[in-house]
Amino acid sequence: MLGWFSSSPSPKADKPTAAGGTSTDACPVPNAKEANPLNPKGLKPCCACPETKSARDACFLKFDTAEADEKCKWLVKAHIDCMKSYGFNV
Repeated sequence: MLGWFSSSPSPKADKPTAAGGTSTDACPVPNAKEANPLNPKGLKPCCACPETKSARDACFLKFDTAEADEKCKWLVKAHIDCMKSYGFNV
């Protein structure tokens, strides 16, 4: 079976652990040979920049659609800059 976002095979299901979690973290660290020097912890895009992400999301929830685009623009830019600092193509 192919993965959702790529032509790579999807990973096998994680095995439950005694603590009730799964055998892998939500944001696993890649092998050393895959490590990005800008992102040495190997964070996935969903786990990088939580501060700017939550501030951006809160701003969009605070204002209606017409206002949010303008009032939250600087937070979107800050989040994009943060993501780029980890080497993500945004």
